[in-house]
Amino acid sequence: MSEQSTGRLYGVGLGPGDPSLMTVRAVEVIAQADVIAFHSARHGRSIARSIAAGHIRADHVEEALVYPVTTETTDHPGGYRGAMEEFYAEAAARLAAHLDAGLTVAVLAEGDPLFYGSYMHMHKRLADRYPTEVIPGVTSVSAAAARLGVPLVEGEEVLTILPGTLPEEELTARLASTDSAVVMKLGRTFPAVHRAVGRSGRMAEARYVERATMPGERTGELADVEAGSVPYFSVAVLPSRVGAPEPVREHGDVVVVGTGPAGPLWLTPETRGALAAADDLVGYTTYLDRFPVRPGQRRHGSDNKVESERAEFALDLARRGHKVAVVSGGDPGVFAMATAVLEVAAQDVYRDVPVRVLPGVTAANAAAARAGAPLGHDYATISLSDRLKPWEVIAERLRAAAAADLVLALYNPGSRSRTWQVGKARDLLLEHRSPDTPVVLGRDVGGPGESVRIVRLGALDPAEVDMRTILLVGSSQTRTVRRGDGEEIVWTPRTYPEG
Repeated sequence: MSEQSTGRLYGVGLGPGDPSLMTVRAVEVIAQADVIAFHSARHGRSIARSIAAGHIRADHVEEALVYPVTTETTDHPGGYRGAMEEFYAEAAARLAAHLDAGLTVAVLAEGDPLFYGSYMHMHKRLADRYPTEVIPGVTSVSAAAARLGVPLVEGEEVLTILPGTLPEEELTARLASTDSAVVMKLGRTFPAVHRAVGRSGRMAEARYVERATMPGERTGELADVEAGSVPYFSVAVLPSRVGAPEPVREHGDVVVVGTGPAGPLWLTPETRGALAAADDLVGYTTYLDRFPVRPGQRRHGSDNKVESERAEFALDLARRGHKVAVVSGGDPGVFAMATAVLEVAAQDVYRDVPVRVLPGVTAANAAAARAGAPLGHDYATISLSDRLKPWEVIAERLRAAAAADLVLALYNPGSRSRTWQVGKARDLLLEHRSPDTPVVLGRDVGGPGESVRIVRLGALDPAEVDMRTILLVGSSQTRTVRRGDGEEIVWTPRTYPEG
C-alpha cells in the first residue's frame, strides 16, 4: 500500500476589498482548492469570504475559523493572548487534518497574507510540515494611496507603516522622524493616533481613508474626522512631501538641532523630524553633509567660524516665513550653535521669532560610552580653546576642578593654530592628580576614523591630540580593568569615600 501524499496549503491574498482587485493567481488557486478557510468574528460574517464569494462553489468544503475573542474581555486563564494561542493551535489542527487527507487548502486573507494578516498564524504552524505557497495581494496601504491619488514615497524618501495600537508616545516619535507614514488598525485607537499626529506636527498633511475600495469608502483630511465614526478598516496617511506646495506662512521659526558626534545613527527622533520638516537647513557645511539632500529643501552651508552671521541669517529666513533648522554637532547647547542663535535672537528685531533648541548626544557622552563609564560621578566640562576666553581663565578653572577631584571632559583641546594647550593642561593637572590617572582620548567617535584609547595622564602626548579629539581625565577614584577579551574599560564609581 503506497503512502498517501499530503495536500498543499495556500495563503491567498485577496486585495483590499474590491473583488476585481484579486489577482489572476488568487482566482486560480481558489478554483482548484478543495477546502476554503477564512477567519471571522463570532457573528459569523467574514470580509475575506465576502471578497472571494463569487469564486466559491457549492462543492467547496468551507472552514470558518471563528475568533473566540476580538475586542471583548475573556475569562480564559491565559487572558487574551492565551485564548488566541489556543484558537490558532486548534485552527491549525483543523487545517492539518484536511492536508493529511490529501486535500488542497486555501486560506483566504484580506490584503496580503503576510502583511498584518491572520493567515500568518497558520503559516507559522503549518508551512514547515506541508507544501505551501503564498499568493500576494494588494495591501490596504497601496489601496489607500491610490484612492487618495497621492504618491506615498518618491526618490530617497522612507515609508513607515505603523499599527495604531502602539503607545501614543511611540507613535508620536516615529511619525515625527519619518518622511511618509501609514497608520493602520484605527477604530478604537483613533483618538490616540489623532493626538500623536498632532503632537508630531504633521496634522496639516495627514489624510484619512476608510474602507478603501469597499462599499462605504470615505476619504478626507484626518483633522476633520470625528473619533466615534472611525472603523477598524481605516488608515491615516502621511503622503510624500516631494513636490508638495510650500505653505505660505506669515511667520516662520528656528529650531537649533544637535546631530550628535557623527551621522544619522546618533539622531533623536525629534531631531529627525525637525530636519525633515524644515524648509531651510543652516549650518557648518561638514555637519550638513552628514544628511541626504531632500528635494525642495534648501541648504545653506558656511565656514565653522561665522556663528553669529549664521544665526542672523537663519533668523532672517524665519522672519520671512521659513521653517529653519540650524544644524549643530553634538548638543547645540554645549560649546555649539544654540548660544549663538539665542544671543542674536535676543535683539529686538528678532524678539518675536520662535526659537527652540533640541538636544543631541554630546561628544563627552559618546566617548564615555565607548570607553565604559568614566563620567559615572561628578564631572566638569571645560573648553581648552582660548579663542573666546583668556588662557588664564581656563587655567584657573582647571585648577579648581582638579582640586575638587572632578572628572574632566576637555573640549577643543588643540588645532593647527593651538598646539600648546594640551601640554599646559596636563602639567597643571599633574599638580593634583597621579600620573597613573586614566585619560580617555576619543577621536571622531561615531565616524569612519573613530579611535578611543585609554592612556595615563603622565604619558599623555599632545602630539596625539587634535581638534576632533575629546579628553576625559579621570578623578582619583576612576578605575580601569582589562576584560577577558583584552579590552580595557574605564569607570568612575558612583560612591565616594568619606573623609
